[in-house]
Amino acid sequence: MVQEPVFYSVIIGTELLNGRRGDSHFAFLNKTLVKRGWEHKANIVVKDDVALLENVYHLVQKDPHSVMFSFGGIGSTPDDFTREVAAKAFTGKGLVRHKEAERIILDRLGERAYPHPIRMADLPEGADLIDNPVNKMPGFQLHERFFFVPGFPEMAHPMIEEVLDKLYPKNRQKYSCNFLVEGSEAMLIDIMDQLPKDLELSCLPAFDGEKRTAEIYLADIDKAKLEKWCTFFKEELHKIRLKFKEI
Repeated sequence: MVQEPVFYSVIIGTELLNGRRGDSHFAFLNKTLVKRGWEHKANIVVKDDVALLENVYHLVQKDPHSVMFSFGGIGSTPDDFTREVAAKAFTGKGLVRHKEAERIILDRLGERAYPHPIRMADLPEGADLIDNPVNKMPGFQLHERFFFVPGFPEMAHPMIEEVLDKLYPKNRQKYSCNFLVEGSEAMLIDIMDQLPKDLELSCLPAFDGEKRTAEIYLADIDKAKLEKWCTFFKEELHKIRLKFKEI
């Protein structure tokens, strides 16, 4: 398991990018993570391109706090190359036959497993399986950190719920303050520049005719730290005579 994890999703499918199908994975995963208190750091949608996918996996791997869910490409058709790319990117080796995956596929399909479906038992070295509650064809994971599931939402989503329940059930509580300032975001930059860089901050401007507002959101797992900087921000607003209201 990763300490202080941040979550990435990689969604593979040319059909999503050319409009032939719509994506439901991001909305599901984002909602699932948020309700557990986790941060979804990035969502990357890629076409069926081996070199591109390998580069994306390397990018995710470089983040020491990354936990990744990769959707799609773990089947046995020619455009299913996620297993090979994952092996190269995360182990530096080729695929090996996973005996338990092989048993599951043979139990499910019998002789129909040959010559193609049995290939789904060829996984990166050291992979562990993720149970598939729909058709029993497993996904796989590496280091309790990188998780590979099918592209079918009805399979992938319960598999992810099970992974999170087991390994990453809930984050520490995060405290926040949120207020709406009657002024433009440009008027607040000098205040924002004084905030600690590790304090979560967002500033969302809005326009209503000539009226300018900015919604400020501050958050941190340290309640005392958050309260200190929320108070600081509001005191600075008073100094420059900008009105605000809690939201």
